[in-house]
Amino acid sequence: MYKKTLIATFSVWKNGKRTAINGMVDAMLSYFLPKTERVDLIDGMHPGSSDVLSKIYLYKNSKLVSEKNSIVSNFLKPILKLQNTSATKIIFKIRDFLAVLEWVLRSKTKYDLFIGLESVYAIAGIFLKKIGFVKTVVYYVSDYSPHRYPQFLFNKIYVYLDKFCAKNADYTWDVSPEINLGRKQAGQRDDESSEVILVPNALFPSQINYSKIENLYPHSLVFAGTLGVENGPDIAVEAITRLIRKYPNVSLHIFGGNEEGKEDKLKRMCETLQIKKNIIFHGFIQNAELLTKTINRYMVGLAPYKKRKDSVRAFGDATKLRLYMGAGLPVITTDVPPLGKQLSKIGSALIVNDSPKDLAAAIDKLFSNRNLYISMREKAIEYAKGNTWENTYKNAFSKMRN
Repeated sequence: MYKKTLIATFSVWKNGKRTAINGMVDAMLSYFLPKTERVDLIDGMHPGSSDVLSKIYLYKNSKLVSEKNSIVSNFLKPILKLQNTSATKIIFKIRDFLAVLEWVLRSKTKYDLFIGLESVYAIAGIFLKKIGFVKTVVYYVSDYSPHRYPQFLFNKIYVYLDKFCAKNADYTWDVSPEINLGRKQAGQRDDESSEVILVPNALFPSQINYSKIENLYPHSLVFAGTLGVENGPDIAVEAITRLIRKYPNVSLHIFGGNEEGKEDKLKRMCETLQIKKNIIFHGFIQNAELLTKTINRYMVGLAPYKKRKDSVRAFGDATKLRLYMGAGLPVITTDVPPLGKQLSKIGSALIVNDSPKDLAAAIDKLFSNRNLYISMREKAIEYAKGNTWENTYKNAFSKMRN
């Protein structure tokens, strides 16, 4: 294993704390700290966070020995604050690149391994390798779409940066096999890329927590995650209107925040459809382990992603599906996320069109066929037990060694 590792990634921060929305911070630390003498972590606060700084953490022998703010991000703080909204901001990308260079030059450390989440961090690692501060560079890609941005020039730059990193890093870690297919759609040839290794998202052992089947709430459904229209929460809500006559006690439990009033919109929709008593809004639960323990009492997990040209779900990973597996929930999703198709093949998911009618029909199929439900639930639990972060990174490094 590498003795000195530098990880550059990002997080959404709220009220002075890192949230569960981040670039694999906890996952990578859990894997590397017990195995590596020194781990340096650069965590750039994502636009829209409660602050705008890049934080630098130094771990030695699994213990945090230093925590400090990046000097560059402090210098840029007034400009960063002016543009601190949840969207891609060029000034934040400049901050990220410079924060990496700043820390390496300050620490005067030569690293065996550099892992950069997304292109700007990976570019910094590639540059550091050129000048002798890094031996091996990994470009870690958590989502991708060849049509990421509607602005032509902006999207062209995004695709080019990804292509540059995939070509010049020593290894490219993709969370989904569809990401490399997306690159090919964007015109990248196989000989223009470093070795691509599939590094799927995963679960911590504490997230694999399911209830006994006799303890489940009858005819209960879960929608967990952000409430953006592309994720289809409105489809889930409207599907209830088609089930309520046959299953008067059907319940949909929604776990998500109220950013930009999205939860309020859904509540008004429930009032209009006269199904308020069947839809329960639980708010956002940040702790993933607590969320698993909360949703594992329900029967089915819903992920009715909508088909959109700009959807990153069509190429990236759908972590909520893994969350459902860990809680022992069979899944109903669309053919948008690649993971959904994979889970369908192993028998733990049903694939439907992105419509309330088709979603309701699939729910009815599971509610009315106990043998099918039990089979899908068992397959979900079996899949979750093998889908751990330890296995994900262990497999990645095994491929790198080979």
